[in-house]
Amino acid sequence: MAITSLTLNMCSFPWLQTLAPPPRMRVCCYSSTQLSVHKTLTHIHSSGVIACLRANSAELALEAARAALSGGISVLEIVMSTPGVFEVLQQLVQEHPTTTLGVGTVLNVEDAKNAINAGAKFLMSPAMVKDIMVDAQCGEVLYIPGVMTPTEILSAYDSGAKIVKVYPVSVLGGSRYISALKRPFHHISMVASQGITIDSVREYITQGASAVVLSDAIFDKEAISQNNFNEICRLAHFAALQGNEALLCMMMTYGHHKVNASFPFIKEEKEHAKLIALQVPQKFPLHLLHQG
Repeated sequence: MAITSLTLNMCSFPWLQTLAPPPRMRVCCYSSTQLSVHKTLTHIHSSGVIACLRANSAELALEAARAALSGGISVLEIVMSTPGVFEVLQQLVQEHPTTTLGVGTVLNVEDAKNAINAGAKFLMSPAMVKDIMVDAQCGEVLYIPGVMTPTEILSAYDSGAKIVKVYPVSVLGGSRYISALKRPFHHISMVASQGITIDSVREYITQGASAVVLSDAIFDKEAISQNNFNEICRLAHFAALQGNEALLCMMMTYGHHKVNASFPFIKEEKEHAKLIALQVPQKFPLHLLHQG
């Protein structure tokens, strides 16, 4: 079914001028740009893991990202504090055009626009930046605002957020906090972020998180400092498997109905996670998996 947009000429309909939105509000129709946002959401939901990269140089960031993607990571964000973040992103987009790549810790509209121009498919913030949220409503890039309290979750959702990042989750109660939040907000997709280990990925997802953000758990500081990209690849592979196994566990334990209710956008890609789980090992030198 084709999706078309409708443009109204206010000169032809003078009464529309009285309904003109305020300066920071935008009126838009659901179009192909929003289909791009939907696709990004399905990728996040069917992955279960968002790898979060920060490095001290663009060269390190690029090599670490390549290692993680080789290990099976399919959703990756590069933090704004990384030197040359936009150049690194552009290079990765060229090398991995179908991978879901984004930028994290985006705090203002200017950085958001630069990230989008560099090829970001999603933006993430530690809090909700209202101006970014407004711009995201008509754009083709997914915005994931940070939230901490029930009030902030509801405020972000009412402002148009399609998914929120619960941060800093480990100091708020971990997976039990996610479970408690999902009771009243079962209809809101949540990403758990901060202090999460690879071993706890399944716990977070089974408690209601649509995905988890893994930073040092994949991009181990010692491994990066020693240019040990094989170790990063191994950790990334382990994390990708944990994410997909958690989603499969949810499907087998509760059935597709409950999983689809917790992950609203995964319905049409419920088989995609199974395919990833089968394909990931082929991308990784298995003899490295059991090292360390």
